[in-house]
Amino acid sequence: MIFLSVVLICCFAVEKAARLTATILDYGKVTVKRIFLRCFGVAQIEHYETLRGDIIRLLRQERERRKLSKYAVSQRCGVSQSMLSLVERGLRNPTMELLLRIADGIGADLPAIIKKAQKRH
Repeated sequence: MIFLSVVLICCFAVEKAARLTATILDYGKVTVKRIFLRCFGVAQIEHYETLRGDIIRLLRQERERRKLSKYAVSQRCGVSQSMLSLVERGLRNPTMELLLRIADGIGADLPAIIKKAQKRH
């Protein structure tokens, strides 16, 4: 009887720990502030942010040069119009996949745009 009680208590503790771990893994989100990146030696973080902004600006200029609306680009690349707007205004940090999709929707050459943005720096 005592053995069964100990086993049940251990099983309960393991199950509770597993649920806590699952919760941490499923819902935990890590954010890193710029000050910590500088402290740990991540080089030139401002350079990357500026470069990203220039790439987005060049994509927007190309979209406007081709007289494409945000709606037209969003339909072509499968990105919502609101997300496209947030990226262009600098309110979202786009992934490489998102940049490729937007460039494809515009019909622009993303590697050429990146090289052009790099030459400015």
